[in-house]
Amino acid sequence: MTPDPRLPVIVGAGQVCQREGLSPEPVELLAEAARRAEADAGAAGLLARLDSIRVVNLLSWRYPDPALLVAGLVGATPGHTAYTHLGGQSPQQLLSRTAADIQAGRADLVLIGGAEAWRTRAAIRRQTGERPPWTAQPPELQPTEIIGTELVMGGPVEVEAGLVMPVAVYPLFENALRAAAGRSVGEHGRAIAGLWAGFSTVAEGNPHAALPRRHSAEEIGTPGPDNRMVGFPYPKLMNSNNSVDQAAAILLTSAGTAAALGIPRDRWVFPIASADAEDPPLSERADMHTSPGLRAAGGAALRLAGVDAGNLAHVDLYSCFPSAVQIAAAELGLPLDRELTVTGGLTFAGGPWNDYVSHAIATMSGRLRADPGAVGLCSALGGYLGKHAVGVYSTEPPAGGFRHLNVQVELDRAPRRAFAETHEGEVTVETCTVMHDRTGAPERGIAACLLDDGRRTWATTDDPGVMAAMVGDGFIGGRVEVAAGALRA
Repeated sequence: MTPDPRLPVIVGAGQVCQREGLSPEPVELLAEAARRAEADAGAAGLLARLDSIRVVNLLSWRYPDPALLVAGLVGATPGHTAYTHLGGQSPQQLLSRTAADIQAGRADLVLIGGAEAWRTRAAIRRQTGERPPWTAQPPELQPTEIIGTELVMGGPVEVEAGLVMPVAVYPLFENALRAAAGRSVGEHGRAIAGLWAGFSTVAEGNPHAALPRRHSAEEIGTPGPDNRMVGFPYPKLMNSNNSVDQAAAILLTSAGTAAALGIPRDRWVFPIASADAEDPPLSERADMHTSPGLRAAGGAALRLAGVDAGNLAHVDLYSCFPSAVQIAAAELGLPLDRELTVTGGLTFAGGPWNDYVSHAIATMSGRLRADPGAVGLCSALGGYLGKHAVGVYSTEPPAGGFRHLNVQVELDRAPRRAFAETHEGEVTVETCTVMHDRTGAPERGIAACLLDDGRRTWATTDDPGVMAAMVGDGFIGGRVEVAAGALRA
């Protein structure tokens, strides 16, 4: 089958992971990943031909227009540069947007990707007490375009409850999953440690992984000096690992241009379909263990691709924490006993803030080249399981062209749970977590509670006895007292 010449196609992917010593600054890491992507495509001179460079928002250094710096480093003179908003969904959304632009003739040869040097940034801070001596662009500089929408993590009520960072929120999802499954704390802990051990096995075979060795379920699930408890029930080895120096770059073009430039056909991977959606703000969700947004986005992407979940040969589910994987698997109709990552996930392969999914797509491209005709899926998410993007890929071209859908309209019609900013009296515990300090000592308990009229409210505690009860069996689903936002068992 001769593909439509305007079909978008991934022709090269490159990754960098520096585990030791001080790494170059992020744009230099990304430039090296771009060179590797060009080499991976099997055709020289691609970077010099780029008409657009598009970069995922990075956190280890504030560049107003990092794509412009990357262009200079790789000898490109693109007429268009772009930078995304924050969010782990950004790489998949950026690829979807780029694929649509290529198919419509708005772009022809595009580099997308991102980089972080958070490990090196932290090391320089420790050694010198100063910021790294990296490139400072003029603050008024702007890329040609900002892609995506602003990521809103949480509102004032979440912040007041201590729900500022994902490490405090995803444990709430995990304990809600445990309660819904009817498991004890010990039983559920063993299950998620086993899930994560499987992810580490995949990372062991990934040459670009930050922690490329297998970790046993016992090692992952047992708190200790090197694996302190962070947010119950997650020790450190169940959290995303952002202390990495990594970059990933992906080259996309049209099938016609790929053929004209002599890029070998066995390098081509087609984006088949994608979809995205958002869930309501955390406090207004119907429950804490499902994701209608991911269900809708995943279902739409699979329908557009004409593929059933059971026919997916390769899958990479966004894996910042075990709860994200379990919820995604359930919403997409995937069993937990199959391989659900191609990289090893954000704990073991590495969690370079917003850019993990660039690595997932790059790795997926290699998997699919080695398995011609197979279909792969990557899921991406941002915030508190809030923004979702799902992409489907194959070496076989889509008969109807690349297709994309935003399914937000149907989600916005769904009812939301009402929220009570203040409440005095009895409530039922919906889910909870206990945050621990850097020594592993319990520091703050956080609970989502349901009033008798169905409204949700947040409550916190620093009482040692209450926190001890919160990490045991039977607390979720029990009745407690709330007064002025304080939890009293």
